[in-house]
Amino acid sequence: MRLSHPLIIGAGPAGCAAAIALGRGGTRCTLIDRDEEVGDPLCGGFLSWRTAEQLEALDVNIDALGAHRISRLRLFAGTRSSEVALPRAAFGLSRLALDSEMRRMAIANGAQFSVDTIRGVDSGKAIGSQREWNAPAIFLASGKHDIRGQSRPRTAKDTTLGIRLRLPATPKRTSLIGDAIELHLIDGGYVGIVLQEGGSANICLAVRKSALARAGGSPDGLFAQLADQHPAMAERLGDDLRDARTDTIGAVPYGWICSDTAPGLFRLGDQAAVIPSLAGEGISIALASAQAAARSHSANRSSQDYQAEFATRVRRPVRLASTLWHTAETHLGARAAIALSRMAPGLIATLAQGARIPPVA
Repeated sequence: MRLSHPLIIGAGPAGCAAAIALGRGGTRCTLIDRDEEVGDPLCGGFLSWRTAEQLEALDVNIDALGAHRISRLRLFAGTRSSEVALPRAAFGLSRLALDSEMRRMAIANGAQFSVDTIRGVDSGKAIGSQREWNAPAIFLASGKHDIRGQSRPRTAKDTTLGIRLRLPATPKRTSLIGDAIELHLIDGGYVGIVLQEGGSANICLAVRKSALARAGGSPDGLFAQLADQHPAMAERLGDDLRDARTDTIGAVPYGWICSDTAPGLFRLGDQAAVIPSLAGEGISIALASAQAAARSHSANRSSQDYQAEFATRVRRPVRLASTLWHTAETHLGARAAIALSRMAPGLIATLAQGARIPPVA
């Protein structure tokens, strides 16, 4: 199918934000996703204060979606813990709720939605399982899933895996977690825990493949091992662990930034830069890249100029988040993080602020 307008691959936050921005600027677009029904992807359940600002600018009302307000950061390392106030309020919101609203808004702003699984992208065309799509501009917003011909490099010998549990609301879990985003620092990774709409708990684990192998290669076995070794983790997992479904994604190239692209190809979100999820800024990067790409396209600027400028914009927060991640995943680094947060809580807030993507002037 030959299009006279942009094609957007992926109806997550990045793709939908691009569709909304293009539509409000008077540009038609076709929005493709492999799933007709909105799902609940593994990453992005924490919205930073910067992300909340970006969503407000798009007229996305996260309060109406039931977002859970977060005001504190709580750190755990073994039997040690600490707590600091966040610089500004953040929020817990499931991707199901966020993506559903953003897809609705994209269609309301004129995007033509189609279902297809894109197998490859090359030279102004996207090859799907249903048909071949030809477009003057392609916005690649497929998240952490690579498309043949545009794969991101993976050079780490011990790759990072993403694992997620969703646990139902319980009085005990609500009391334990409250209005905090928790980071449980473990050897080879960390576990992030936050409450979302309705009080359900989103538990995401970013861990080295070697750590999973030491637990027998099973995500369930790894969570059981963590519960045995970390009392605070066991309290939060409770007895629900046996009945919970585990979602996984492999070989996440944290720290990667795309600085160049093919003519007419705008890479968005995780296809533009992959910030370690410890920073909680993935959705912000998705929205910022979508807005920047839509502006560049509307101004008839090249995709290469957009990509180079966006890479410069995200380089500092991605590098800072990568440094914090590599430090925190070691035993000594985790203990140092606890000590530092107790002695200089203001510095922790400064580091959290530094990991945010800067807004456009």
